[in-house]
Amino acid sequence: MQGLILQLTRAGFLLLLWLFVWAVLRTLRSDIYAASGIRPQPRPNRSSRASGLGLGSVRRGQKGAKYLVVTHGSLAGTRITLGAQPVLIGRADDSTLVLTDDYASTRHARLSQRGDDWYVEDLGSTNGTYLDRAKVTTAVRVPLGTPVRVGKTVIELRS
Repeated sequence: MQGLILQLTRAGFLLLLWLFVWAVLRTLRSDIYAASGIRPQPRPNRSSRASGLGLGSVRRGQKGAKYLVVTHGSLAGTRITLGAQPVLIGRADDSTLVLTDDYASTRHARLSQRGDDWYVEDLGSTNGTYLDRAKVTTAVRVPLGTPVRVGKTVIELRS
């Protein structure tokens, strides 16, 4: 009877060990390949056919950003109308843009308006905030159409 219990204990321990190894490999794989899933894809050509004007004309005619658009991630297609209030981004329920991303912190980043310009700042997140491909360390001005990456989510300011 004791031999059977010992064999079952060994088999259980071996199963737990393999589950742990599988979980570690799965986590490593998602970390390694995460960057390939969040790179912005080439933007479609915004020619005069689509808007009636060239992109340069549209940007010169508009002052400041009016919308925050999620371009990649689980919330792709989400559009938030910008006002005078800062936009808080993170996993917290009281954030303006609530992310369900494992790579986003509870309070990850903040977009705030200064005059006609919007600035992004990292709020001490674990994985950082990136403007285009540069890591944000202080409040940085966000030009229209420039991707801002928070975890696996990519957002842009649009007019």
